[in-house]
Amino acid sequence: MRPFKRLISPDEALKLIMSYAKPIEDKEEIEVLAALNRVLAEDVNASIDVPPFDRAAEDGYAVRAEDTFGVSRTNPKRLRIVGKVLAGEDPKIKVTEGTAVEIATGAVIPEGANAVVPVEETELDDDGKHVIIYKAVHPGFDVSKKGEDISKGDIVLRRGTVLGPPQIGVLAALGITRVMVYRKPKVAVIPTGDELVNPGEPLPRGKIYDVNTYTLSSVILENGGIPVIVERVPDDLSDLRNALERSLKEADVVIFSGGSSVGVRDFLLDIFSERGEVLFHGVKLKPGKPTLAAIIDGKLVMGFPGYPTSCLSNAYYFLVPVLRKIARLPERKWRTLRCKMGHRITSTLGRMQILPVKIENSLAFSVFKESGAITSLSNAEGFVFIPEDVDLIDKGDDVEVYMIRD
Repeated sequence: MRPFKRLISPDEALKLIMSYAKPIEDKEEIEVLAALNRVLAEDVNASIDVPPFDRAAEDGYAVRAEDTFGVSRTNPKRLRIVGKVLAGEDPKIKVTEGTAVEIATGAVIPEGANAVVPVEETELDDDGKHVIIYKAVHPGFDVSKKGEDISKGDIVLRRGTVLGPPQIGVLAALGITRVMVYRKPKVAVIPTGDELVNPGEPLPRGKIYDVNTYTLSSVILENGGIPVIVERVPDDLSDLRNALERSLKEADVVIFSGGSSVGVRDFLLDIFSERGEVLFHGVKLKPGKPTLAAIIDGKLVMGFPGYPTSCLSNAYYFLVPVLRKIARLPERKWRTLRCKMGHRITSTLGRMQILPVKIENSLAFSVFKESGAITSLSNAEGFVFIPEDVDLIDKGDDVEVYMIRD
Protein backbone atom coordinates (compact mmCIF):
# COMPACT_ATOMS: atom_id res chain seq x y z
CA MET A 1 0.00 0.00 0.00
CA ARG A 2 1.22 3.49 -0.86
CA PRO A 3 0.74 6.15 1.81
CA PHE A 4 -0.59 9.61 1.03
CA LYS A 5 2.45 11.72 0.17
CA ARG A 6 0.95 15.07 1.12
CA LEU A 7 -2.43 16.07 2.47
CA ILE A 8 -3.70 19.51 1.49
CA SER A 9 -6.33 21.57 3.26
CA PRO A 10 -9.96 21.39 2.08
CA ASP A 11 -9.86 25.10 1.18
CA GLU A 12 -6.70 24.61 -0.90
CA ALA A 13 -8.24 21.60 -2.65
CA LEU A 14 -11.44 23.50 -3.41
CA LYS A 15 -9.56 26.52 -4.77
CA LEU A 16 -7.54 24.23 -7.04
CA ILE A 17 -10.48 22.49 -8.62
CA MET A 18 -12.50 25.72 -8.84
CA SER A 19 -9.66 27.30 -10.82
CA TYR A 20 -10.15 24.62 -13.48
CA ALA A 21 -13.95 24.82 -13.51
CA LYS A 22 -14.90 26.86 -16.57
CA PRO A 23 -18.48 28.09 -17.15
CA ILE A 24 -20.10 26.15 -19.94
CA GLU A 25 -20.33 27.84 -23.35
CA ASP A 26 -22.57 25.44 -25.27
CA LYS A 27 -26.11 26.66 -25.87
CA GLU A 28 -29.39 25.05 -26.79
CA GLU A 29 -32.89 26.29 -27.61
CA ILE A 30 -35.67 24.74 -25.54
CA GLU A 31 -39.36 25.14 -24.86
CA VAL A 32 -40.18 27.81 -22.27
CA LEU A 33 -42.15 25.26 -20.23
CA ALA A 34 -38.95 23.22 -19.90
CA ALA A 35 -36.80 26.22 -18.97
CA LEU A 36 -37.35 26.36 -15.20
CA ASN A 37 -34.01 26.84 -13.38
CA ARG A 38 -32.13 27.05 -16.68
CA VAL A 39 -29.66 29.87 -17.40
CA LEU A 40 -30.36 32.32 -20.21
CA ALA A 41 -27.70 32.31 -22.91
CA GLU A 42 -28.74 35.58 -24.53
CA ASP A 43 -30.61 38.78 -23.70
CA VAL A 44 -34.36 38.80 -24.25
CA ASN A 45 -35.79 41.91 -25.92
CA ALA A 46 -39.47 42.78 -25.81
CA SER A 47 -41.08 42.58 -29.23
CA ILE A 48 -44.37 44.03 -27.95
CA ASP A 49 -45.66 46.38 -25.28
CA VAL A 50 -47.05 44.83 -22.09
CA PRO A 51 -49.86 45.48 -21.64
CA PRO A 52 -50.41 45.87 -25.39
CA PHE A 53 -53.27 48.37 -24.82
CA ASP A 54 -54.65 50.64 -22.10
CA ARG A 55 -56.70 48.42 -19.78
CA ALA A 56 -58.84 48.61 -16.68
CA ALA A 57 -57.02 47.90 -13.43
CA GLU A 58 -60.24 46.82 -11.71
CA ASP A 59 -63.96 46.39 -12.28
CA GLY A 60 -65.90 49.62 -12.61
CA TYR A 61 -67.00 52.19 -15.18
CA ALA A 62 -64.84 53.71 -17.89
CA VAL A 63 -65.46 57.46 -17.97
CA ARG A 64 -64.08 60.81 -18.97
CA ALA A 65 -62.34 61.93 -15.79
CA GLU A 66 -63.59 65.46 -16.46
CA ASP A 67 -67.16 64.25 -15.94
CA THR A 68 -66.35 63.34 -12.34
CA PHE A 69 -64.62 66.52 -11.19
CA GLY A 70 -66.31 67.86 -8.04
CA VAL A 71 -68.18 64.61 -7.44
CA SER A 72 -68.46 63.20 -3.88
CA ARG A 73 -70.79 61.13 -1.71
CA THR A 74 -72.77 64.27 -0.99
CA ASN A 75 -72.59 65.52 -4.57
CA PRO A 76 -72.94 62.46 -6.86
CA LYS A 77 -73.28 62.56 -10.62
CA ARG A 78 -75.49 60.52 -12.93
CA LEU A 79 -73.97 59.19 -16.19
CA ARG A 80 -75.68 57.32 -18.99
CA ILE A 81 -74.44 53.74 -19.55
CA VAL A 82 -73.72 53.18 -23.26
CA GLY A 83 -72.29 49.67 -23.16
CA LYS A 84 -70.19 47.01 -21.48
CA VAL A 85 -66.67 45.72 -22.17
CA LEU A 86 -65.32 42.38 -20.94
CA ALA A 87 -61.71 41.18 -20.90
CA GLY A 88 -60.67 39.86 -24.30
CA GLU A 89 -63.11 42.02 -26.26
CA ASP A 90 -62.13 44.72 -28.75
CA PRO A 91 -64.61 47.49 -27.89
CA LYS A 92 -66.38 49.45 -30.62
CA ILE A 93 -68.09 51.73 -28.11
CA LYS A 94 -67.06 55.36 -27.64
CA VAL A 95 -67.32 57.26 -24.37
CA THR A 96 -68.53 60.82 -24.79
CA GLU A 97 -69.45 63.61 -22.38
CA GLY A 98 -72.00 62.41 -19.84
CA THR A 99 -71.62 58.71 -20.63
CA ALA A 100 -69.94 55.67 -19.06
CA VAL A 101 -69.11 52.11 -20.08
CA GLU A 102 -69.25 49.21 -17.62
CA ILE A 103 -65.82 47.57 -17.73
CA ALA A 104 -64.19 44.42 -16.34
CA THR A 105 -60.68 44.10 -14.95
CA GLY A 106 -58.17 43.74 -17.80
CA ALA A 107 -60.57 44.93 -20.50
CA VAL A 108 -59.52 47.45 -23.16
CA ILE A 109 -60.31 51.06 -22.26
CA PRO A 110 -62.80 52.23 -24.89
CA GLU A 111 -62.16 55.28 -27.05
CA GLY A 112 -62.91 58.55 -25.30
CA ALA A 113 -62.45 57.22 -21.77
CA ASN A 114 -59.37 58.11 -19.73
CA ALA A 115 -60.20 56.78 -16.25
CA VAL A 116 -62.08 54.05 -14.40
CA VAL A 117 -64.36 54.64 -11.42
CA PRO A 118 -64.20 51.56 -9.15
CA VAL A 119 -67.50 49.70 -8.95
CA GLU A 120 -67.68 50.19 -5.16
CA GLU A 121 -67.76 53.97 -5.75
CA THR A 122 -70.85 53.67 -7.94
CA GLU A 123 -74.48 52.62 -7.79
CA LEU A 124 -76.73 51.46 -10.61
CA ASP A 125 -79.70 53.78 -11.00
CA ASP A 126 -83.20 52.37 -10.62
CA ASP A 127 -83.80 52.65 -14.37
CA GLY A 128 -80.80 50.35 -15.08
CA LYS A 129 -79.64 52.74 -17.77
CA HIS A 130 -77.63 55.15 -15.68
CA VAL A 131 -74.86 54.86 -13.09
CA ILE A 132 -74.48 57.16 -10.10
CA ILE A 133 -70.85 58.20 -9.51
CA TYR A 134 -69.76 58.94 -5.91
CA LYS A 135 -66.04 59.59 -6.43
CA ALA A 136 -64.01 62.04 -8.49
CA VAL A 137 -61.15 60.46 -10.45
CA HIS A 138 -58.21 62.00 -12.29
CA PRO A 139 -57.12 61.09 -15.82
CA GLY A 140 -55.36 57.70 -15.77
CA PHE A 141 -57.01 56.56 -12.52
CA ASP A 142 -57.28 52.74 -12.40
CA VAL A 143 -55.92 52.51 -15.95
CA SER A 144 -52.89 50.35 -16.73
CA LYS A 145 -51.27 52.18 -19.62
CA LYS A 146 -49.99 50.49 -22.76
CA GLY A 147 -46.35 49.50 -22.20
CA GLU A 148 -46.53 50.40 -18.51
CA ASP A 149 -45.09 47.03 -17.48
CA ILE A 150 -42.79 46.36 -20.46
CA SER A 151 -42.02 48.70 -23.34
CA LYS A 152 -41.36 47.33 -26.80
CA GLY A 153 -37.60 47.11 -27.39
CA ASP A 154 -36.69 46.89 -23.70
CA ILE A 155 -34.17 44.26 -22.58
CA VAL A 156 -36.38 42.45 -20.10
CA LEU A 157 -34.09 39.54 -19.16
CA ARG A 158 -30.30 39.53 -19.28
CA ARG A 159 -27.96 36.76 -20.35
CA GLY A 160 -27.00 34.73 -17.29
CA THR A 161 -30.40 35.08 -15.62
CA VAL A 162 -31.62 31.95 -13.88
CA LEU A 163 -35.18 31.38 -15.05
CA GLY A 164 -37.60 31.02 -12.16
CA PRO A 165 -41.41 31.17 -12.30
CA PRO A 166 -41.49 35.03 -12.51
CA GLN A 167 -39.05 35.04 -15.44
CA ILE A 168 -41.01 32.27 -17.19
CA GLY A 169 -44.04 34.52 -16.76
CA VAL A 170 -42.24 37.42 -18.47
CA LEU A 171 -41.43 35.19 -21.44
CA ALA A 172 -45.04 34.07 -21.66
CA ALA A 173 -46.27 37.68 -21.46
CA LEU A 174 -44.14 38.45 -24.51
CA GLY A 175 -45.54 35.49 -26.44
CA ILE A 176 -42.21 33.66 -26.41
CA THR A 177 -42.41 29.86 -26.61
CA ARG A 178 -38.74 28.94 -27.07
CA VAL A 179 -35.67 30.36 -25.39
CA MET A 180 -31.88 30.01 -25.74
CA VAL A 181 -30.18 28.63 -22.61
CA TYR A 182 -26.81 27.22 -21.67
CA ARG A 183 -26.50 23.47 -21.91
CA LYS A 184 -26.55 21.61 -18.62
CA PRO A 185 -23.15 20.11 -17.79
CA LYS A 186 -22.94 16.35 -17.84
CA VAL A 187 -21.28 14.55 -14.95
CA ALA A 188 -20.25 10.93 -15.37
CA VAL A 189 -20.81 8.88 -12.21
CA ILE A 190 -18.66 5.75 -12.16
CA PRO A 191 -19.20 3.34 -9.26
CA THR A 192 -16.23 1.04 -8.67
CA GLY A 193 -15.68 -2.04 -6.59
CA ASP A 194 -16.32 -5.79 -6.78
CA GLU A 195 -18.54 -5.57 -3.71
CA LEU A 196 -21.30 -3.49 -5.33
CA VAL A 197 -24.71 -4.72 -6.50
CA ASN A 198 -27.36 -2.60 -8.22
CA PRO A 199 -30.50 -1.92 -6.15
CA GLY A 200 -33.27 -4.32 -7.12
CA GLU A 201 -30.93 -7.23 -7.73
CA PRO A 202 -30.41 -10.16 -5.31
CA LEU A 203 -27.86 -9.35 -2.59
CA PRO A 204 -25.35 -12.20 -2.07
CA ARG A 205 -23.46 -12.47 1.18
CA GLY A 206 -20.47 -10.13 1.22
CA LYS A 207 -22.04 -7.69 -1.26
CA ILE A 208 -23.67 -4.28 -0.68
CA TYR A 209 -26.05 -2.18 -2.72
CA ASP A 210 -24.63 0.74 -4.69
CA VAL A 211 -25.59 3.87 -2.73
CA ASN A 212 -23.18 6.45 -4.13
CA THR A 213 -24.50 6.42 -7.69
CA TYR A 214 -27.90 7.48 -6.39
CA THR A 215 -26.74 10.11 -3.92
CA LEU A 216 -24.26 11.64 -6.37
CA SER A 217 -26.83 11.69 -9.16
CA SER A 218 -29.30 13.43 -6.87
CA VAL A 219 -26.75 16.10 -5.98
CA ILE A 220 -25.95 16.59 -9.66
CA LEU A 221 -29.62 16.99 -10.60
CA GLU A 222 -30.22 19.37 -7.70
CA ASN A 223 -27.39 21.64 -8.84
CA GLY A 224 -28.03 22.05 -12.52
CA GLY A 225 -26.26 19.04 -14.01
CA ILE A 226 -27.16 15.85 -15.82
CA PRO A 227 -25.82 12.60 -14.34
CA VAL A 228 -24.38 10.16 -16.84
CA ILE A 229 -24.54 6.88 -14.96
CA VAL A 230 -21.87 4.40 -15.96
CA GLU A 231 -22.27 0.71 -15.33
CA ARG A 232 -20.40 -0.50 -12.26
CA VAL A 233 -16.70 -1.06 -12.91
CA PRO A 234 -14.80 -3.87 -11.15
CA ASP A 235 -11.41 -3.32 -9.50
CA ASP A 236 -9.57 -4.01 -12.74
CA LEU A 237 -7.01 -1.63 -14.24
CA SER A 238 -8.10 -2.17 -17.83
CA ASP A 239 -11.81 -1.80 -17.05
CA LEU A 240 -11.19 1.40 -15.09
CA ARG A 241 -9.15 2.86 -17.97
CA ASN A 242 -11.90 2.04 -20.46
CA ALA A 243 -14.59 3.56 -18.25
CA LEU A 244 -12.56 6.76 -17.93
CA GLU A 245 -11.97 7.06 -21.68
CA ARG A 246 -15.65 6.54 -22.49
CA SER A 247 -16.73 9.05 -19.86
CA LEU A 248 -14.29 11.72 -21.02
CA LYS A 249 -15.91 11.62 -24.46
CA GLU A 250 -19.42 12.06 -23.09
CA ALA A 251 -19.18 14.11 -19.91
CA ASP A 252 -17.83 17.47 -18.75
CA VAL A 253 -16.83 16.17 -15.31
CA VAL A 254 -16.03 12.61 -14.26
CA ILE A 255 -16.54 11.27 -10.73
CA PHE A 256 -15.36 7.86 -9.55
CA SER A 257 -16.70 6.61 -6.24
CA GLY A 258 -14.41 4.16 -4.46
CA GLY A 259 -10.93 3.20 -5.61
CA SER A 260 -9.16 6.30 -4.30
CA SER A 261 -7.76 4.91 -1.06
CA VAL A 262 -4.42 3.16 -0.51
CA GLY A 263 -5.48 -0.49 -0.84
CA VAL A 264 -3.59 -2.86 -3.12
CA ARG A 265 -6.51 -3.01 -5.58
CA ASP A 266 -6.92 0.74 -5.96
CA PHE A 267 -5.69 1.85 -9.35
CA LEU A 268 -7.18 5.31 -9.90
CA LEU A 269 -4.10 7.26 -8.87
CA ASP A 270 -2.02 5.34 -11.40
CA ILE A 271 -4.55 5.91 -14.18
CA PHE A 272 -4.94 9.62 -13.40
CA SER A 273 -1.16 10.08 -13.27
CA GLU A 274 -0.54 8.45 -16.64
CA ARG A 275 -3.41 10.29 -18.39
CA GLY A 276 -3.20 13.79 -16.98
CA GLU A 277 -2.13 16.11 -14.17
CA VAL A 278 -2.93 15.01 -10.63
CA LEU A 279 -3.96 18.06 -8.59
CA PHE A 280 -4.01 16.33 -5.24
CA HIS A 281 -4.40 12.95 -3.59
CA GLY A 282 -5.41 13.24 0.03
CA VAL A 283 -7.20 16.05 1.84
CA LYS A 284 -7.09 17.09 5.48
CA LEU A 285 -10.74 16.20 5.78
CA LYS A 286 -12.77 13.84 7.95
CA PRO A 287 -14.53 12.04 6.41
CA GLY A 288 -13.02 12.27 2.94
CA LYS A 289 -9.27 11.98 3.41
CA PRO A 290 -8.63 9.82 0.28
CA THR A 291 -10.11 12.36 -2.18
CA LEU A 292 -8.34 12.48 -5.53
CA ALA A 293 -8.50 15.07 -8.32
CA ALA A 294 -6.86 15.45 -11.69
CA ILE A 295 -7.19 17.34 -14.98
CA ILE A 296 -7.39 15.00 -17.96
CA ASP A 297 -8.03 16.30 -21.49
CA GLY A 298 -8.94 19.64 -19.92
CA LYS A 299 -11.68 18.08 -17.79
CA LEU A 300 -11.95 17.68 -14.05
CA VAL A 301 -11.81 14.05 -12.93
CA MET A 302 -12.24 13.18 -9.27
CA GLY A 303 -12.11 10.09 -7.12
CA PHE A 304 -14.38 10.16 -4.08
CA PRO A 305 -14.22 7.70 -1.18
CA GLY A 306 -16.44 4.65 -1.44
CA TYR A 307 -18.07 5.01 1.99
CA PRO A 308 -21.50 6.66 1.50
CA THR A 309 -21.13 9.36 4.16
CA SER A 310 -17.65 10.29 2.95
CA CYS A 311 -18.77 10.33 -0.68
CA LEU A 312 -21.82 12.49 -0.07
CA SER A 313 -19.93 14.90 2.19
CA ASN A 314 -17.38 15.29 -0.59
CA ALA A 315 -20.16 15.98 -3.05
CA TYR A 316 -21.53 18.81 -0.91
CA TYR A 317 -18.11 20.30 -0.25
CA PHE A 318 -16.40 19.88 -3.64
CA LEU A 319 -18.86 18.90 -6.37
CA VAL A 320 -21.66 21.38 -5.63
CA PRO A 321 -19.56 24.57 -6.00
CA VAL A 322 -17.71 23.21 -9.04
CA LEU A 323 -20.86 22.08 -10.80
CA ARG A 324 -22.73 25.31 -10.11
CA LYS A 325 -19.85 27.33 -11.53
CA ILE A 326 -19.73 25.21 -14.68
CA ALA A 327 -23.53 25.41 -15.02
CA ARG A 328 -23.41 29.22 -14.53
CA LEU A 329 -25.66 28.97 -11.51
CA PRO A 330 -25.15 31.32 -8.55
CA GLU A 331 -23.06 30.08 -5.68
CA ARG A 332 -25.10 28.12 -3.18
CA LYS A 333 -25.81 30.24 -0.13
CA TRP A 334 -25.89 28.03 2.91
CA ARG A 335 -28.42 28.98 5.56
CA THR A 336 -26.69 28.94 8.93
CA LEU A 337 -27.93 28.68 12.49
CA ARG A 338 -26.06 29.55 15.65
CA CYS A 339 -26.60 26.79 18.19
CA LYS A 340 -24.98 25.30 21.24
CA MET A 341 -23.48 21.84 21.12
CA GLY A 342 -25.70 19.34 22.90
CA HIS A 343 -22.83 17.10 23.99
CA ARG A 344 -19.05 16.83 23.92
CA ILE A 345 -17.37 16.14 20.55
CA THR A 346 -13.78 15.02 20.13
CA SER A 347 -12.17 15.50 16.74
CA THR A 348 -8.89 14.67 15.00
CA LEU A 349 -6.15 17.28 15.01
CA GLY A 350 -4.76 17.97 11.56
CA ARG A 351 -8.01 17.33 9.65
CA MET A 352 -11.13 19.47 9.32
CA GLN A 353 -14.16 17.41 10.33
CA ILE A 354 -17.54 17.67 8.63
CA LEU A 355 -19.88 16.67 11.44
CA PRO A 356 -23.52 15.92 10.51
CA VAL A 357 -25.93 17.13 13.18
CA LYS A 358 -29.59 17.46 14.00
CA ILE A 359 -31.14 20.35 15.93
CA GLU A 360 -33.28 19.93 19.02
CA ASN A 361 -34.33 22.91 21.14
CA SER A 362 -31.51 25.05 19.72
CA LEU A 363 -28.96 22.35 20.58
CA ALA A 364 -26.86 20.54 17.95
CA PHE A 365 -26.44 16.78 18.33
CA SER A 366 -24.13 14.63 16.22
CA VAL A 367 -25.81 11.97 14.09
CA PHE A 368 -22.53 10.62 12.72
CA LYS A 369 -22.20 6.86 13.06
CA GLU A 370 -19.41 5.87 10.70
CA SER A 371 -18.33 6.73 7.17
CA GLY A 372 -20.15 3.69 5.80
CA ALA A 373 -23.53 4.58 7.34
CA ILE A 374 -25.77 6.54 4.95
CA THR A 375 -28.14 7.38 7.84
CA SER A 376 -25.38 9.63 9.19
CA LEU A 377 -26.59 12.11 6.58
CA SER A 378 -30.21 11.07 6.03
CA ASN A 379 -30.87 11.95 9.68
CA ALA A 380 -28.84 15.16 9.53
CA GLU A 381 -30.27 18.66 9.24
CA GLY A 382 -26.91 20.32 8.75
CA PHE A 383 -23.14 20.24 9.19
CA VAL A 384 -20.76 21.64 11.75
CA PHE A 385 -17.29 22.25 10.32
CA ILE A 386 -14.68 21.58 13.01
CA PRO A 387 -11.33 23.26 12.15
CA GLU A 388 -8.23 21.10 11.86
CA ASP A 389 -6.64 22.78 14.91
CA VAL A 390 -9.61 21.98 17.20
CA ASP A 391 -9.81 18.59 18.89
CA LEU A 392 -12.61 19.27 21.37
CA ILE A 393 -16.00 20.96 21.35
CA ASP A 394 -17.58 20.87 24.77
CA LYS A 395 -21.24 20.63 25.64
CA GLY A 396 -22.68 24.16 25.58
CA ASP A 397 -20.03 25.57 23.20
CA ASP A 398 -21.35 27.80 20.41
CA VAL A 399 -21.32 26.23 16.94
CA GLU A 400 -22.49 27.35 13.50
CA VAL A 401 -24.64 24.83 11.67
CA TYR A 402 -24.74 24.89 7.86
CA MET A 403 -28.23 23.68 7.06
CA ILE A 404 -28.81 21.08 4.34
CA ARG A 405 -32.57 21.03 4.98
CA ASP A 406 -34.88 24.01 4.68
